Amino acid sequence: MALHLYPMQDRLPCAYILASQKRGTLYIGVTSNLAGRIWQHRNGMTKGFASRYRVFRLVHVEFFDDMYAAITREKQLKRWHRTWKINLIEAGNPEWRDLAVEWRIAESLRPSTIRTPPSS
Repeated sequence: MALHLYPMQDRLPCAYILASQKRGTLYIGVTSNLAGRIWQHRNGMTKGFASRYRVFRLVHVEFFDDMYAAITREKQLKRWHRTWKINLIEAGNPEWRDLAVEWRIAESLRPSTIRTPPSS
């Protein structure tokens, strides 16, 4: 099981961290389709924490060879103290750049491009 810290392919299991802003609210997730999952987050297709707190900026990603390893890492990160998560992000992305934009899997965040899911 290898850990990858490089831009992804179409279907590659990963654990990821989204942020509302630098040192803002954090969301940790797992997926095998990062581009699709980012699209869902930014287009209001997901209801819940990330949408409610407007956590859309991709600031950290770790890629794995299998989904089991990605899920294990997601669970580990969710148990970490906030300071540890911030240190992890800043070790690889000190400016908290939006990696989804850098990797061209999403457009730059602008208030008019972020949709909030409909209320039920």
